Order: sequence, then C-alpha cells, then structure tokens
Amino acid sequence: MARKRMVQAIQDALAEEMERDPRVVVFGEDVEASMFGETAGLRDRFGMERVRNTPISEALISGMAVGAAAAGYRPVCHLMYGNFIYTGFDAIANQAAKLRYMTGGQVKLPLVYMGVIGGGKSTAAQHSDCIYPALMNLGGVKVVVASEPADAKGLLKAAIRDDNPVVFLQAAGRSREQYLVPDEDYVVPLGRAAIKRQGRDITIIAIGAMVKQALIAANELASLGIEAEVLDPRTLFPLDEEAILVSVWKTGRLIVVDEAHNTCGAASHISAIAAERAFSALKGPVRRLTVEDVAMPFSPPLEEALRPGKRDIVQAALAMVHAGGGQVRTPHQRRDESHAPS
Repeated sequence: MARKRMVQAIQDALAEEMERDPRVVVFGEDVEASMFGETAGLRDRFGMERVRNTPISEALISGMAVGAAAAGYRPVCHLMYGNFIYTGFDAIANQAAKLRYMTGGQVKLPLVYMGVIGGGKSTAAQHSDCIYPALMNLGGVKVVVASEPADAKGLLKAAIRDDNPVVFLQAAGRSREQYLVPDEDYVVPLGRAAIKRQGRDITIIAIGAMVKQALIAANELASLGIEAEVLDPRTLFPLDEEAILVSVWKTGRLIVVDEAHNTCGAASHISAIAAERAFSALKGPVRRLTVEDVAMPFSPPLEEALRPGKRDIVQAALAMVHAGGGQVRTPHQRRDESHAPS
C-alpha cells in the first residue's frame, strides 16, 4: 500500500482493468496527452487500438460509447469536465439510460463516462458544476462520486466491471492530495456508503470534495464536545439509503453538505429520505449546506465564499445541537464515558 494522488489511483484502476479484460477500451478528449494525468502512459502500454483520442465532440463520443458497449466492448469514455456532459447528454439520457430497458435486457451497456466536477481550482463557470443531480434523475445510469484516492480506485474498477452504464465523477478540489491506496485488486461495491468518522451527536453527510471539509469540521466539533459522524455516500444512484437512516436514527440530527446547487440537488433528496423514513428520530430540522443557484465564479476568493466549508459546517452543527437542547460533553466527560460499563 502506497500513498498516491487521486489521478494516480485512477490510472492504476484503468491499467489493471485493461490488463484484466481486453474488451476494456479508453477513448475521449486528450486521453493520449492526458491533461489530468489519469490516462498517462496507457497508449504506450496498450496501443492505439485500445486508447484513442477523439474529436472535441461530446455528442459524438458519448454516443460512440453506447455503440461500443452494445457491440461487446467495455468502453471508458473520458469527457474531461463534468460540464461537458451537458453537450453529450442526448446519448447518455436517451440511449445509455434506456436501451437495456427498451430491449428487455437483450442489450447490455457496460460503459463508463468519466469527468471532473466541482470548484476548488478556479476553472470558472463552464468547468465547475457538480452535474450529478441531473444524472441521478435519469434512473437508468449509476452515478459515482469519488472523494479520495482509495475509493476512486475501488469504485472505478467496480464501474468498469458493471454491466450497466456508470458515470464516474471525481472531485476537482482533491486531485493533488495523497492518501494510502491498496496495491491489490481493490474493488468498492457500487451502492454502498462509507462511514468516514464515527459519532453519536450529529450526522454529516458529505459528497465529493465536501468530505474533507466535513472531517475537518468534525475534528473541531470534537474539541467542543460534539461527536459528529461523517458519512460519504460514494454512490449517489443507487443511494445507500439504509446507511443514511441507520446513522440518522443513531444521532437524531442531520447536516447534508453538497457542492451542487441548492435547488433539486442531492442534498434535497437525502433530506427527503430522512424526513420520510426517520422523522420521529430527528431532534430538529435537517440542514442543507449547498452552493447557491448561481454560476461558479473564476475568482478564487469568490469561489471559496460560494462553496460550503469547515466553518459553515461547524456553525450549523453548533446551532443544531444547542437549539435542540442537546448536551455537549466535554473531552473529560467523554473519557469517563469511554470507561463506563456497557
């Protein structure tokens, strides 16, 4: 196990799956030059028959992926930025999401669309959207958001092996951070959330780049006597609703931190699940921390101000705990509780 950046973990996953299955092919915009680094060296290793640059035409290459998958390949289509999915949306929404159903299961579509989402790198309005709410709404496409390198490797390998179309999205703001990544054939099942930090006072569900902010906030809250549980859904469709409900029933409070826009976002859907299925467990209203319904600015200070962060999470958690009459345990009290008989 070595420390790697997310792009290196993704590169490992692609290479391992291409080695494992000759039907896996990679194509897209600048995959040979590898603008982001995930596909670096793949053409030299596997040849131009399996790694190909395409024209800058998302409508073309998203449709190519559907045809290749229907013909028996397992294509990985790199669209660079999540925003570019907008221009390739027809094939994704009308073909990839529906063909297996419309053919009664006769056509399998084992394909993966890849893209980078979110702010944090000042790539401005046309390169910084978190597009997953629109994809979640399709119903026939699995949607994955990787927040750290090990999950990126495991989720991408699972996506490539899946017989259904999957959109694999990586958080732009976490591309340079290094974490331990398993060397072996590491696969993370789709549709299973991860508890990134255990807690019992409040649940913080965070998506993509917001997971790091949630963990930093949870550490600060712990110093104030509040133990926050941090849950990363990892797969947004299908969503691990049971993991969400178990956590909410345990803590009774929920904050959802989502870098997508406020209206009709993943945070709204997760909040609705908690309200519908765990209402009696809630000690107060669910709180959503999202991006306002405006375009992401290029200016780094404005971008930082628009995105939810550690300070927003801490303030929201403190307000929820105190408003609900919850007792904040001091570090000394928590140490005493840890030695109490069960």
